[in-house]
Amino acid sequence: MVAALLLTGCVAERSGPGTTTSPASSLALQAAPASNAPLETTQASNKVPVYWIGKSGDDTYLYREFRDNPGNENPVTTALRIMMSQKPLDHDFFTPWQNPSDLATSISGKNVVTVDVSRDAFNSNLDADAAQKAVQQLVYTATAAAASAGLIDTSQQIQVTILVDGHTNYMAFGQVKLGDPMVRDASVVAPVWIIDPQEDMTLGSGPVKFNGRSTDPSKKLHWQILKENSNGDKSSYLAGQTSASNAPDQPGAFSFTVGLGAGRYELRVSIVGANNSDVGTDTRSFNVR
Repeated sequence: MVAALLLTGCVAERSGPGTTTSPASSLALQAAPASNAPLETTQASNKVPVYWIGKSGDDTYLYREFRDNPGNENPVTTALRIMMSQKPLDHDFFTPWQNPSDLATSISGKNVVTVDVSRDAFNSNLDADAAQKAVQQLVYTATAAAASAGLIDTSQQIQVTILVDGHTNYMAFGQVKLGDPMVRDASVVAPVWIIDPQEDMTLGSGPVKFNGRSTDPSKKLHWQILKENSNGDKSSYLAGQTSASNAPDQPGAFSFTVGLGAGRYELRVSIVGANNSDVGTDTRSFNVR
């Protein structure tokens, strides 16, 4: 039921000691039967996956982070509470949700995650597209947390039913009618998505491995690493290209390794578009000690 995550790509190496990786390295990606959106599974019990909204070009997409799980509630409720009440680690991300006064979740034997949230969670003014993205943010976070905790059968279709104060037919943000079971919409996932490292993570010097995912495995990826100087200015340090996997059990997964010394860096990964232009760029800042 759990498919191993095997990452492939190009390697640009320098000699040096090993590196530290984040919990995302232990993830497996599996295609959800209906939506073809990747579904997480992991054995790490002290982290929960949370999705945020971020801008890429002229549009917004969903991106994922892993957050500490204090263990006070079930993992699905914990992940959703973080999504609605905390800020993302990455300053490029945001959430339109508000901290709810009531939040509860349950899972049925039919692989349906039910989320019951109070209406004060919707106290944001959103247009139709933004409201749809916000609802999908909840769907992705709930299914990710349930799968990561081993609470659902990841080989079957997974649905999310959203109730508001125990009732159906509520209009989320005044735009999206809730109550019917929903599935992941693969079109809302970011075109390029850096998985490892997470924002502001500190890694060991030497070979540093970067993991990520692209929604278009047929196109090359351009990566660039910038190094920050003492004045806070950034200059290009290393660059290269890699390819994403098109294997059924690892759709769009990519990986590459570079050797880095101590310092603060920014990684940029983009799809190579027409005329070698960078499309769908994702960025990530991190430190090497």
